[in-house]
Amino acid sequence: MSTVTLEVCGLFEELDHLGVEKQLRAEKGVRRASANPASGSVTIDYDEAVTSVETLQRKVRSCGFRCGGRVTPRHVCEPAAPAPTQAPPAQPSHAGHGGPTPAHDEMAHEMGHGAGMDMAAMVRDMRNRFWIAFAFTIPIFVYSPMGGMFVPPEPPFGLGLDLWLFFLGSLAIVYPSWPFFTAAWRALRNGVLNMAVLVVLSVGTGYLFSVGSTFFFPGVQFYEAVAVLLVFILLGHWLEMRARAGASAAIRALLDLAPPMATVLRDGREVEVPTSEVEAGETVIIRPGNKIPVDGEVIEGESLVDESMLTGESMPVNKGPGDQVIGATINKSGSFRYRATKVGADMALAQIVKLVQEAQNSKAPAQLLADRASQWLVLIAILIGLATFAVWFWWIGQPLLFALTLTITVFVIACPDALGLATPMAVMVGTGLGATHGILFKNAGALEDATKLDVIVFDKTGTLTMGQPRVVDVVAAAGRSEDEVLRTAASVERGSDHPLALAIVERAEGLDVPAARGFLNLEGKGARAEVDGQTAWLGNRRLMDEEGIDLGPLAGEADRLKGAGRTVVHVARGGELLGLVAIADAPRPSAKATVAKLRERGVEVAMLTGDNEGTAKRIAAELGIEIVLADVLPGQKADKVKELQAQGKRVGMVGDGVNDAPALTQADVGFAIGAGTDVAMESADVVLMKSDPYDIVGAIELSRATLRKMHQNLFWAVAYNVVAFPAAAGVFYPLVISPEVAAIAMSGSSALVAVNALLLKRTRLEGVGRGRPAEAAGARPAEAVG
Repeated sequence: MSTVTLEVCGLFEELDHLGVEKQLRAEKGVRRASANPASGSVTIDYDEAVTSVETLQRKVRSCGFRCGGRVTPRHVCEPAAPAPTQAPPAQPSHAGHGGPTPAHDEMAHEMGHGAGMDMAAMVRDMRNRFWIAFAFTIPIFVYSPMGGMFVPPEPPFGLGLDLWLFFLGSLAIVYPSWPFFTAAWRALRNGVLNMAVLVVLSVGTGYLFSVGSTFFFPGVQFYEAVAVLLVFILLGHWLEMRARAGASAAIRALLDLAPPMATVLRDGREVEVPTSEVEAGETVIIRPGNKIPVDGEVIEGESLVDESMLTGESMPVNKGPGDQVIGATINKSGSFRYRATKVGADMALAQIVKLVQEAQNSKAPAQLLADRASQWLVLIAILIGLATFAVWFWWIGQPLLFALTLTITVFVIACPDALGLATPMAVMVGTGLGATHGILFKNAGALEDATKLDVIVFDKTGTLTMGQPRVVDVVAAAGRSEDEVLRTAASVERGSDHPLALAIVERAEGLDVPAARGFLNLEGKGARAEVDGQTAWLGNRRLMDEEGIDLGPLAGEADRLKGAGRTVVHVARGGELLGLVAIADAPRPSAKATVAKLRERGVEVAMLTGDNEGTAKRIAAELGIEIVLADVLPGQKADKVKELQAQGKRVGMVGDGVNDAPALTQADVGFAIGAGTDVAMESADVVLMKSDPYDIVGAIELSRATLRKMHQNLFWAVAYNVVAFPAAAGVFYPLVISPEVAAIAMSGSSALVAVNALLLKRTRLEGVGRGRPAEAAGARPAEAVG
């Protein structure tokens, strides 16, 4: 199965997307289709052997919508034909700065702004239609007998009052309301019912009845009522569409990170080309202040690169030959050249955009229920409207004008937009907010399920710990100092690339380390070298025994450190033991704070490790973890998750390696640490870009905040309709709601739901950004664990 996200331009009405989904699901080979009117796109899971992207695009267009192209950032589109070998000399350089260029404008549609630009155009069009309707409604109100405030002037051109009102009413109603008529026809053709159907029934009924009374039979006219009603409908729809457009700001912000142009080396010359034309293997030239266009590996030069927009790390990262750079990050200081390794859809930014788009288009269980309820709501509104007319006109015997007014009011007030917007708006804003903080939810189900977790299982290595050895303790013999132990150890190990040697050299950074001579690696035991004219030995107890070096009082200390899961390196010089260096896989600075915050929020924490039970329990105790799963082989991780699930617990799993993939898949919600493998990220439901376990706290807080917004919106939408239907049908007579008031209530209901979802942007996530405690922000722990 393959997945593609296509643009759907022209989603005028909230429930338009249901027709797209229905028609796509009917296409052979399509397993799932999930559209989002706020993002203007649809994500489709399909069988490449049965159907194709081109066929799916045609299907989208056959539903009555425009575009249907792939939703991709500017540099994700397929590489164009090779660029000229020399850039036009007259053009100013924009490389890496984000300035507009013709290529930038031409590719706006392909880079994923097509839907956003289409929504912006629809917002402007709706605004214009509102002002046209408003402008012509004023004279209608002045001339209408229903206005009744003063004697109107004589109609111009010798027209009778009825013809003049017909002329003004047609100008105020036909053009401004036309999108609703086309949307209603499109919805009916696609087999769905939406708000446009109700608007057509209300506005169309009132307008056609008025035309009939003008030309064919004597009766009341609704020009004023219908025009005023339409003004409020257009105003509400305009505000709602503006809110929907604002919900996709996170995607647009991600897309805008990529620079439009890049400077590459071709035929020995520097050439400025559109970013989309950079090819894998080409040499890219970066100068201070430039944005990096595509992913790659530094081959020449050195600089500091700000990666905060993608990884969330605030400090610039030093880059030199052999280091990887990420597209859309910013070069802060020096110049360098790098080889492009990932371009187009393979880039990190492209993958992030893809994840966010698919998450925003996915549907939470509550949304699936709301979509079905919205369809029934329209049908119920039609039936109640017809029943209202029948009861008031034929049974109770009220005048035609009264019965028809109540019928129109029912059609208007029953708009299902609030119900349809309740969850997708919250999902859009929630996933977008997460993306800006480096927390990528891959689907709405994970966003909802993360709120229900009872226990989170951390794979120790690489998640709670750094996954690489660090010096965690130095013990000096009597009469010696820690610095002397480290200087001697670093002097011997400076010529080795062994991980333990690198850890010692790193810890001794800043000390005056003497040069060593005659380095000799002793396989399985340690190393030897000449330091300050004396033979220095570095290694395990076996080496010390062979060389006849007495450990003295430090023998017990070495046993204690080893029992705590440390690797103990003995340091001796001139036949005398100087001290011990304890090395272990150090915990991440935020590990202890993560455990504490999760437990405060009622979530249990478990640690899964291959360490023996004694060592694992000591580590867990230092981090505050009570559930310990020790002696676990890589192939048993998924089984341990199943055991917890068998106890009735909803389990989250945090991992970073290939052997974590089965457990991530088995868990109710899988979290992949961002520095982990691609396999782990593919298997997970949530990706933490910053490789910081404290972002688990942020992810859960964001999930809970989003779910609260969903519940608030759904409650309001349901409560509104429970009250609205009987009020509109005249149940509380003589208190009767007019169509105009109904339009205000309908628009206000939809706007309230949209604004409430947008307020989610103000949520402060303690797990990320300013809310991170000092320990989690990178303070070095006084004690580390193995």
